[in-house]
Amino acid sequence: MEKKLLTLPEVQTALSLGRSKVYELIGAGELRPVRVGRAVRFPAQEIDAFVERLQAEQGGGAAR
Repeated sequence: MEKKLLTLPEVQTALSLGRSKVYELIGAGELRPVRVGRAVRFPAQEIDAFVERLQAEQGGGAAR
């Protein structure tokens, strides 16, 4: 079974971004974490949607 909720370090690894950049994306509303009690987690589908939005904004192609 694939993980449904990711921790901050897992999101950092998945997106190849640092902690500060992930927090910046949260502040800008581009990543929307959820709370489970006091724990902050990121739905895996939220990370996939973020990447899809980035690709759409850039015309679907990779950076050159």
